Amino acid sequence: MPQIFYFSANRTVEATTTETILHASLRSGIPHTHECGGEARCSTCRVVILDGLEHCEARNAKEQSMAERLHFGPEIRLACQTRISGDIKLRRLVLDSDDVLITDQRGAGATPGIAGQEKTVAIMFVDVRGFTTFAEALPAYDVIHALNRIFCSIGPAIARHGGHIDNYMGDGLMALFDAGSAATTAVQAINSGLEMLDAVEKLQPYFHDNYGKALRIGIGVHCGDVVIGSIGAPGTKRTTAIGDAVNRASRIESANKFLVSSFLISDDVYAHVKDIVLASRHEGVRLPGKLGTYTLHEVTGLRQPLDDLQRR
Repeated sequence: MPQIFYFSANRTVEATTTETILHASLRSGIPHTHECGGEARCSTCRVVILDGLEHCEARNAKEQSMAERLHFGPEIRLACQTRISGDIKLRRLVLDSDDVLITDQRGAGATPGIAGQEKTVAIMFVDVRGFTTFAEALPAYDVIHALNRIFCSIGPAIARHGGHIDNYMGDGLMALFDAGSAATTAVQAINSGLEMLDAVEKLQPYFHDNYGKALRIGIGVHCGDVVIGSIGAPGTKRTTAIGDAVNRASRIESANKFLVSSFLISDDVYAHVKDIVLASRHEGVRLPGKLGTYTLHEVTGLRQPLDDLQRR
């Protein structure tokens, strides 16, 4: 008979080929949450298959619907619907009442989130230079109005090139470009960043006339693997990206301060766009919290018209 090894419980139980993983758990006395009663109307019985995924039968219609709704990777399965034909190793993902609150989608007003999926994306950080000092001399209303004026000017450039704003952080923002391939996302981010710099230049007269200040932004872009998931307490969740690639993109943007630049990209991005961008500098720098030296490239323009690149 097939065997199931439960990672957290450090137990192995036998299962028939006609029963679900959930039924095998309960029959063997292993606690296994199933808030909807095993009808695939919630995901609280979800497990991650650590080994033996090839021995799990294909998802049925009920499980496939939930998997698409929550963007499950192939290794995340509903125990109430999955049968096995050989030995597997798994880990239960919902172990207590707090886990139930996070994963149960049946409550009033509940909205489907993303349980967690790995993707290769381009991550962009944008920061308004010197805004803290600038804001200290302004009434609160003017501070918010000035920020909104900036974000309303540069935000459309992100959406226009296939990205979306993931988060606003005071006088900065984080944007993601997720077009499927690293090369495409890199081009999207480059086009977006250059368009944002143009938008900032068009705002200069407004800031000079109203505040007597010049407006500058710093942009940093890195391409890498992240985990996309819905983060937060029930009712306040938002989808975001986490991972080392996100941290690196943030540090690349910060490097604009000491390099006195406006638009820096990582080697990973440059590898995809070196034939289409104009780069004035290639600097080896140490990034806070990272070991070794990283080569950053300052983007100043394109080798060919933007319209041509948009057709790539």
